[in-house]
Amino acid sequence: MAQYPTNRKKKTFTKWLLIALALLVVTGSLGFIALFPKATSTLEEIHEPLTRQVSAKRPEKVALEEKEPLSILLLGVDERENDKGRSDTIVVLTVNPSTQSIKMISVPRDTYTEIVGFGKHDKVNHAFAFGGAEMSLETIEHLLDIPIDYVMQVNMEGFKDIIDVLGGITVTNEFAFDGFSEGEILLSGEDALEYVRMRKEDPDGDFGRQNRQKQVLKSILAKTASANALFNYSKILDALGDNVKTNMSFSEMMDVQSNYRSAIQSIESISFDRGRGEMMDGIWYYQMDEQELTGVQHLLKEHLEIE
Repeated sequence: MAQYPTNRKKKTFTKWLLIALALLVVTGSLGFIALFPKATSTLEEIHEPLTRQVSAKRPEKVALEEKEPLSILLLGVDERENDKGRSDTIVVLTVNPSTQSIKMISVPRDTYTEIVGFGKHDKVNHAFAFGGAEMSLETIEHLLDIPIDYVMQVNMEGFKDIIDVLGGITVTNEFAFDGFSEGEILLSGEDALEYVRMRKEDPDGDFGRQNRQKQVLKSILAKTASANALFNYSKILDALGDNVKTNMSFSEMMDVQSNYRSAIQSIESISFDRGRGEMMDGIWYYQMDEQELTGVQHLLKEHLEIE
């Protein structure tokens, strides 16, 4: 029997919730709720244009109506009082409707790289603190050497509410840890955040955490795609409006839903795991393995059909 674990503490900023939002756009769930007047106003509310019109790595803006492959940068931001915050979660999706596939790469937040437009090297997640979503976008473009077409900035704190609106999500836990029993368990929003954050008790470390993130992601998508979720879309939209900003306009969202939803057929998760930690001036950084980075760049370019 599924049950809620007890005495869980509040946690924030998890990659899977960020990915869930983007996949809702791609798969068409938001297209369905766009039939409701409130959805239209909410999707217009979250639109925040960038200064630039097109990536310097593209000759012209991606043509959504022609189903050209596109890319989306997802930033889970730790918003602080009197501070822009930092993008503690950084995920890039490349979406190819012709091959009906999505490639998903998570960039370690401590990655040492050039902060484009700031004139120095630093942790990649500091780009947001220095120059907001646009500087983060330029920095990730430079690191991965691909054009980034769209960016979604998300205050992850508010997204636990979506899980609660859905009545919780069910996952199958592979082993018991810290109050979570083995087997099928029902998670509230707060519980789910704690569930995916655990790392120290997992023999697989970050890889085990990534597997739990995928479990939760799939459960969220299944719940939001169900007919029962329709009754709660008003509350879901309230959470979206308060916590999301994107340069994707309402009409572009509709184009993506119409022309790219088939890409959900195949989602491949890619990770950087061959780099090394290094202390410099008393600060810990993640140094990319250059050969692995080159391989990822090539893979993403192929998927975007620019190589």
